[in-house]
Amino acid sequence: MRRFVKTAALCLALALCLSGCGGQEAAQEEETLSLTNVSYDPTREFYAAYNEMFIAGWKEKTGQTVEITQSHGGSGSQAISVSQGLEADVVTLALEADVQAVADAGLIEEGWLDEFPQQSAPYTSAIVFLVRSGNPQNIHDWDDLVREGVGVITPNPKTSGGARWNFLAAWAYGEIAYDGDQAQIEDLLTRIYQNVLVLDSGARGSTTSFVENGQGDVLIAWENEAYLTLQEYPEGYEIVTPSVSILCQPSVAVVDEVANMRGTQELAAAYLEGLYSPEAQHLAAQYYYRPSDQTILQEYGDVFDLNIQMTNIEHFGGWAQAQERFFADGGIFDQIYEK
Repeated sequence: MRRFVKTAALCLALALCLSGCGGQEAAQEEETLSLTNVSYDPTREFYAAYNEMFIAGWKEKTGQTVEITQSHGGSGSQAISVSQGLEADVVTLALEADVQAVADAGLIEEGWLDEFPQQSAPYTSAIVFLVRSGNPQNIHDWDDLVREGVGVITPNPKTSGGARWNFLAAWAYGEIAYDGDQAQIEDLLTRIYQNVLVLDSGARGSTTSFVENGQGDVLIAWENEAYLTLQEYPEGYEIVTPSVSILCQPSVAVVDEVANMRGTQELAAAYLEGLYSPEAQHLAAQYYYRPSDQTILQEYGDVFDLNIQMTNIEHFGGWAQAQERFFADGGIFDQIYEK
């Protein structure tokens, strides 16, 4: 009987010990949080660096480990994917219209545009030309893109946010060059797209076509994407700033439906708020995004052309109007491309 009692006691102690170890392991597992950021093509390098910064800061602040998954592609395609079920705690897309498409699917609460500073645009960019070293085709402005023999590379506005910024920048140039004559502006855009060799689905795909595949004479590009290419191939390319560009405002938002379901609302909000910190603003500039903090932006006046003439989306009545007028099915882009 004494042997039986002793054995039972040992078994009970062992069970309690294992239970305690399991509880400790579970607690450790609970401290590891996961976050998914669905973004667009040219942010890959920036968010890889920002994620490291955020993970370290969150660990120091809370003791919790965070694992961050990135997803990249054409901004419009990414918005559709999230709307159709791709789980994202946050979206960091190329423009307001793509985030609004996710909101229209019922995944983001109303008022998202005012949830973070600067209309939820923590960094900005511009549209420039990337040409081959020496600029052999002598390309300086939008009207040079219509010349015979000039091969143009730009992504598809139906799937790429950057491509929509490209289109609107060219349209703004046409408004000035042709004193608002819509027929002549449409003719300019028609002839530019007649010279487009391939419409990739996203901005990074267009960079690959131009740089790695050697297609075309000019890439219409995000400013940050052009600088990253120049950084990697300093002898192979040049950046040309056209006479008119556009202030590109990539937008960010918490995907409330997913974050609430996964219990990551606080983490997701902190992740996006962190983009406005001085450290993240400097990091954005290092990856050639223009900081939304104007004081920090001025520190990089030797990097960015701060005097470039830029239109903005308000000139086109905001993204809701611009999307409907230019890029909806049957809109001006479809009409032009059918020609």
